[in-house]
Amino acid sequence: MFIKLLPYDAFTILFYRSGLAAVLFAVVYGKQVFGMNLRAWLNSLFYALLLILFVISTKLTTAANAILLQYTAPIYVLLAEPVLFKIKLEKINVLSIAGCVLGMLILLSGDVSVGNWTGNIIALCSGVALAALLLGQRLNAPEYQVRSIFWGNVLVAVVGLPFFLQSSAPTLGQAAMLGFLGIFQIGLGYLLFTYGLKRVLAIESALLAMLEPILNPVWVLFWYGEKPTQAAILGGLVILIALAIRLAWIEFQSRKLRTARRLSR
Repeated sequence: MFIKLLPYDAFTILFYRSGLAAVLFAVVYGKQVFGMNLRAWLNSLFYALLLILFVISTKLTTAANAILLQYTAPIYVLLAEPVLFKIKLEKINVLSIAGCVLGMLILLSGDVSVGNWTGNIIALCSGVALAALLLGQRLNAPEYQVRSIFWGNVLVAVVGLPFFLQSSAPTLGQAAMLGFLGIFQIGLGYLLFTYGLKRVLAIESALLAMLEPILNPVWVLFWYGEKPTQAAILGGLVILIALAIRLAWIEFQSRKLRTARRLSR
């Protein structure tokens, strides 16, 4: 919503957003943000690309398209996992991929303007960046995960610095929006999600996270007046339903396995 409302270009917004988030991470984690390995630096790059591509796509296409196309990331994760982790590609994953691809095709069928298509393509690339980040973080030790996020924000701020230097000073209202994007949306958003992950079931956290692509276009519609296309609504629902079914199935199988183990004791 604020990315749409702010009159600044994408890179100026990115400077404020990631710069403030980096400061918050430095305050909260202190010395823990130091000490990187090669994989951590690669993950920082993936994270930086994710943020940059998402903000640019949000400026160029509808908010609904930007967030929903980013949620195609599970397609690439599910395709890459068998190669990276020697995991068998199960039928439920194949069906999930098919559902996501179908939803993506429906969504893309609704936009024919050049601006929207450019934004849509960039949004798809943000989904690839998100998948790369998820896989990269999984391949690295847990202590490097926060460090990758911190330095990724620093990298984004450095990229956005020239644009910030050429921009005008924000008004009080614009400063509040920029502060919210950096401190609350990225900074506290990440901290609270990490805190919550340790206290709820994995299925709950995953399903709650799906509120983001649902509420994103709702807030933008309410405050900015941007209406998602019917194709975006239908395609987005197909994507989210495919992911929700997969999560529910995995949780069902996990509980079934735990019950069998308890009975066998």
